[in-house]
Amino acid sequence: MNTLLSSSLLSWLRCFEASARHCNFTHAATELCVTQGAVSQQVKQLEQWLDRPLFLRTPRALVLTPEGERLRFVLRESFQAIEGTLTQLRKPREAGPIALSCAPSFAMRWLTPRLGDFFRDHPEVGLRVYGEFHALDRTRMVRDGIDAAVRFDLGGYDDLKARLFLDEWLLPVASPGFLAAHPDLRGPQDLKGAWLLHDASPWDGAQAFEEWRHWLRVAGVELEAAGLEAGQRFNLSQLAVGAALAGQGVAMGRSALVLEDIEAGRLVDLFGIHARSQASYFFVSAHGQTPHIAMVEDWLAAEGARFDAARAKVLDIRARGVKATGR
Repeated sequence: MNTLLSSSLLSWLRCFEASARHCNFTHAATELCVTQGAVSQQVKQLEQWLDRPLFLRTPRALVLTPEGERLRFVLRESFQAIEGTLTQLRKPREAGPIALSCAPSFAMRWLTPRLGDFFRDHPEVGLRVYGEFHALDRTRMVRDGIDAAVRFDLGGYDDLKARLFLDEWLLPVASPGFLAAHPDLRGPQDLKGAWLLHDASPWDGAQAFEEWRHWLRVAGVELEAAGLEAGQRFNLSQLAVGAALAGQGVAMGRSALVLEDIEAGRLVDLFGIHARSQASYFFVSAHGQTPHIAMVEDWLAAEGARFDAARAKVLDIRARGVKATGR
């Protein structure tokens, strides 16, 4: 007996569901580990098979048609039901270290120096940290064996439990040597585009100059035309900060990554103007987390609160309570 759900049709449906969730072929391709062209072609084949469009393709994003919205809803419910059943049927793995996927710069500068305290207080909990910054959803966490994650982004996790444990503040930083070589740099209005050091991908979906644009708006400063384009670009915030430490320019520092260097005098908080970042640090996990994962979450929340208090003293930022949000 032939079945309607052939292997080709199932592949088309998977590409469509990911594209509908992201409203973007490129982001869907990244999630599925295929090319953007392959995803676009699979969705096109599904539309041809159905003989009706599922997306309106606009210059800015994909927009679901009414038929596409109907199919997206059914597929979401179906895939979640399948994943839930597979999770229940799958033989539980032996207890082992927790796989924690963590934003790389945050892992290097903030998390790793504190892990010694965690292991001392919780010797029964194994924890392995992996530097990653790709977007997450429940499907990807189950598929990749990710127990929990720390992400610097805007939040909005629909099918995961996400807890905001630390907010972030942005501040331009440079080395004392760079300041000595540029005595004319006295205020934000003196910044030159060629001096700026950029994290080109501060969070998934962010624009290349998002953090600098945000800080400049808060500071009330406009650079000359195309000024932001002149600066150096990196794919990690820590690389931009490393260039600033080497005297190569002015980086947009995130307080969690630069506070220690400011206290030690290796970097200078240039203007004392601190802009609340649009992104924050979230602890992300699937629902029904284990007691050990809950311990990691609670420890991070406590460490975040301690850091927030210390940061407020060093940077003269009024302490704000971090509200935990669960989804």
